[in-house]
Amino acid sequence: MGRVTARRPVLRITPEGRVRRPDTLAVEEPLEIRLDGRSLTVTMRTPGHDVELAHGFLLAEGIIGHRDDIVTVRYCDGVDETGANTYNVLDVTLAAGVTVPDGAGARNFVTTSACGVCGKESLDRVRTRSRFPSAAHTPAVTVDALASMPDALRGRQKVFDTTGGLHAAGLFTLDGVLLEVREDVGRHNAVDKVLGWALTENRVPLTDTVLIVSGRASFELAQKAVMAGVPVLGAVSAPSSLAVDLAAEAGLTLVGFLRGGTMNVYSGADRLESGA
Repeated sequence: MGRVTARRPVLRITPEGRVRRPDTLAVEEPLEIRLDGRSLTVTMRTPGHDVELAHGFLLAEGIIGHRDDIVTVRYCDGVDETGANTYNVLDVTLAAGVTVPDGAGARNFVTTSACGVCGKESLDRVRTRSRFPSAAHTPAVTVDALASMPDALRGRQKVFDTTGGLHAAGLFTLDGVLLEVREDVGRHNAVDKVLGWALTENRVPLTDTVLIVSGRASFELAQKAVMAGVPVLGAVSAPSSLAVDLAAEAGLTLVGFLRGGTMNVYSGADRLESGA
């Protein structure tokens, strides 16, 4: 659809003076996800890989666990003032017998920073709802392989290179091979997209992978990793306190400040091995 970036005028001020010029920005538009014609959630995202985003979102929220849990995904009647389809409404048809948990209706209905559910209750809800608990899997990853992943991720952030305005999430094998990358204005959407890719490729549960994110590791991102069975989550920046609590509770290896050869291991250090 070619709507990932857009051009806007900007006044650039430097020590040498002022100049007006066009600037390339990351596009942000709403995406409404419907289930069988009924609205489930709306998220602000960068257009592209929307079907993967829907798969990843439904996986992370415990609605589906396999690609066969979805029968069809199609764009429907979102139109602009000219009557053209905006491709901002996606309708998902679930397979027979797949049900939506109580409480569906808003983005991240498992928990959000504003939903009033916090602390131990939040941790318990994620732990008990995950079909693929990461604590059940103890694959090892070397420190050297883990340290190489952020640079590999950065090398595939094509839209970020143009705009400087997107988050990225990448899935790696345990020995450092990059499987897939997705970018988005929302860090949660980038993770949903790459997890959705894995689901459509029949790779879930992701028991032998590492999820790397380009920014910080929030509770929400740790939640998504646990729900997909990812055993190791690495972040270039800091984790939140609740992300660390969830990682410890769920058996997720959580690494922050993953830059160059240094890193902080907040949970699950037993999965990390020294380099050769």
